[in-house]
Amino acid sequence: MKLVFAGTPQAAVPSLVALAQSPHELAAVISREDAPVGRRRQLTPSALAQAAAERGLPLIKTNRLDAGATARIAALQPDLGVIVAYGGLVREPLLSVPRLGWINLHFSLLPRWRGAAPVQRALIAGDELTGAAVFQLVPELDAGAVFAQFSQTIGSFDTAGSLLHDLSVSGAQLLLQVIDALEVGGLPAVPQSGPVTLAPKLTLEDARIDWSEPARVVFNRVRGVTPEPGAFTVIGDARLKLQGVALTQGAEPQPAGVIREIDKKVLIGTGTEPLELVTVQPAGKTQMKAIDWWRGVAATEVVAS
Repeated sequence: MKLVFAGTPQAAVPSLVALAQSPHELAAVISREDAPVGRRRQLTPSALAQAAAERGLPLIKTNRLDAGATARIAALQPDLGVIVAYGGLVREPLLSVPRLGWINLHFSLLPRWRGAAPVQRALIAGDELTGAAVFQLVPELDAGAVFAQFSQTIGSFDTAGSLLHDLSVSGAQLLLQVIDALEVGGLPAVPQSGPVTLAPKLTLEDARIDWSEPARVVFNRVRGVTPEPGAFTVIGDARLKLQGVALTQGAEPQPAGVIREIDKKVLIGTGTEPLELVTVQPAGKTQMKAIDWWRGVAATEVVAS
C-alpha cells in the first residue's frame, strides 16, 4: 500500500524503519519542524526527520496538519495514514484523505492512558502492566476501535526512557502486522471498553519531588519523569536533579526531605522509609555519584524541598 507516516521523537523511529524495509511504499514522512536543542539552542531536526533523511524518504516538516499540509498529503493519494507520537492532531478533512483513514500506534493498553504521556503516567501511577495498541484514528482523543495490542509487565527498575524504547521496538512489529492485514482487508477492529484514564503531557512541576509522599510513590515518580523532564528537588535556592534513586530496606526513618550520609549511602527522608540517592546532577555541573556530591557539600545534614 501507499502510506504516509507522521511522527517526531525517537519512539517513532523503529516503526519508520520497519515500514521502510517492508514492501509498502512510504510516499511521505511527516514530522515537526526543527527545534532548538541544548544550551546553545541550535535548530535540530527531530529524530524521525533525521531517520527519514538518512533513508532518502520524502519529508514534510510542519507543526500543524493544516490546509497546506492536507493539500500536499491529498495530492499523494495515500491508501493509509500512519501516526506514531507526532505531537499534533489529525482533523477533518485530513482524517478522511487516505482511502483507509489513519491508524495510530499508542503505547498503552487503551482505554487506559489516552493522551501524550502514557508510559510516563503508567510508571508514576505504579502500574504493573502496560503495552501498546494500534487503533483507528477518530476525532476524539485516542478513542478509536483497536485492531491489535499486546501487554508487557513493567520491570521494577524501568524508567520512562527504557520502557518507551522497549515498547517502540515491539510496537513497530505490531504496527507492520496490522498494516499487512489491512492490505488484504481481513482485520476487524474492536471498540474500546473499560474505564478511561488520561495521560496529559508532563510539565516541569510533575518532575518536582514532594518528599512528604511515601517512598514507593516518590520512587515511581522519579522513574516516570526520567529522562524527561527529569526529577528534581531544591536545596536552598539551587536545583538538584535526581538521575537515580533506590528503595531501601530496614533504614531508620528520617524527616521528609532531610538528607544524611548513613553507612556510606546518601539517604533522604520521605513520608515513609528513606530513599537512597544514587546519581545526581547539581545545577551547572555534570551527572555524578550522589556520595561524591554529598562529600563536596561537607555537611552532616541538608534539607531538600
